[in-house]
Amino acid sequence: MIPTVPTTPGPGRKRPTIRDVAREAGVSYATVSRVLNGRDWVSPEAVRSVRDAISRTGYTANQHARSLATGRSGSIAFLLTEPQHLLFEDPNFSVLLRGVAQALSERQLTLILMIASTPEERSRTVAFLSGGHVDGVLLVSPHSGDPLLQQLVQAGVPIVACGRVLGFEDTISSVSADDRAGARSAVEHLIAQGARRIATITGPMDTSGGVDRLAGYTDALMAHGIPVDPDMIVHGDWRRQTGADGIRTLLDRVPDLDAVFGASDAIAAATLPVLREHGRDVPGDVRVVGFDDSGLALTTEPPMTTVRQPLERISEEMVRLLTDVIAGRTPLSITVPTSLVTRESSPAS
Repeated sequence: MIPTVPTTPGPGRKRPTIRDVAREAGVSYATVSRVLNGRDWVSPEAVRSVRDAISRTGYTANQHARSLATGRSGSIAFLLTEPQHLLFEDPNFSVLLRGVAQALSERQLTLILMIASTPEERSRTVAFLSGGHVDGVLLVSPHSGDPLLQQLVQAGVPIVACGRVLGFEDTISSVSADDRAGARSAVEHLIAQGARRIATITGPMDTSGGVDRLAGYTDALMAHGIPVDPDMIVHGDWRRQTGADGIRTLLDRVPDLDAVFGASDAIAAATLPVLREHGRDVPGDVRVVGFDDSGLALTTEPPMTTVRQPLERISEEMVRLLTDVIAGRTPLSITVPTSLVTRESSPAS
């Protein structure tokens, strides 16, 4: 049996080093270094051996020494450009945050949560991120036209965004759900169930999600010869209030609507109590479909049909891609597929 290094250094005993981990795992020093830094080209077996050896030896990285040696801080910022309350109101943000935290932890990187929705917060954010306190930024819910985007690019901070950054597609890497195809599948499902007066409440038109989900809605209508009626479209943002206000507007404009596609689960869920207040049965009179497949979709009455975007996969890909950008690789964009999940708000026949 190979002797292990005690997990707690005693008097006069040095703390376990990376070389102790390599000896314990039966791999090279370079392999341990690649695992600790989240690099590619390491087999799953070697990763498991190194992690087991770290656990047995009690090795902990000296982050200060690593920073001096590599010029890196070992920290990554999760930057949300929405008001703080949406971090808790919109379930997507918390799922992304949890997934990112897990992926960074596996690479022994520290997560720093930052919110920049006001001019003061943006100013502090740019100053902090430009000061070398983080190695990169995971940008969530970017809005085109936001001066923060250009400031971050000019600061030379490696960035990966959740969703394409409109106007910066060639300079900011991104990981996105296939919003357009997902929205198209949602509306095609409604059409297949016999709906023809299909309304939508969009997300913000300065985000790729808002733009692409509206495009998917119109794609499906046009493919089936259904006119795109501007009265059937209400623009909003990602807040639940958008759904409640939007459906009231739609019922005034189009009292005979028979289906609603909400650009998010939060939007779609907010339409349900308003429809009940107006004496509309769901799905008997009006079918409702959302987008996200967040936990919220299972708690509504009735449970909602929705488009699932794999947020866990998106968060993992964001972290993986950011480590590539930090290492100097060319920025690129990744699109992951979506799928329709049918429930009682618009059941399949």
